[in-house]
Amino acid sequence: QVQLVESGGGLVPAGGSLNLSCTTSTNIFKGSTMGWYRQLPGRQRTPLARISATGSVTFSDSVEGRFTIARDNAKNVIHLNMNRLKPEDTAVYYCNIGPIPNSLYWGQGTQVTVSS
Repeated sequence: QVQLVESGGGLVPAGGSLNLSCTTSTNIFKGSTMGWYRQLPGRQRTPLARISATGSVTFSDSVEGRFTIARDNAKNVIHLNMNRLKPEDTAVYYCNIGPIPNSLYWGQGTQVTVSS
């Protein structure tokens, strides 16, 4: 059974930084693309950043240049380092496995709130 657990969210002032983590219990982590997503209030979940098994990364236009993504294969963890946060980054942040998220793998997410 695949479990994804996001952590690291919180309340931060605009311009601040947060580092989110996503841990997984699955042994397919090492060979899988991993992604971060977020869901703004009243909106659909959208992709933010993706990292392949070999470390190639892609970002959405809304976060490129401000967010970075990294993975630790030894610990089955991916990180989303968020800098220069804006109030419009306020959302629940999720991770998922694969180039296309699997609906069965969504965890609880972690809330990020950026105050103006």
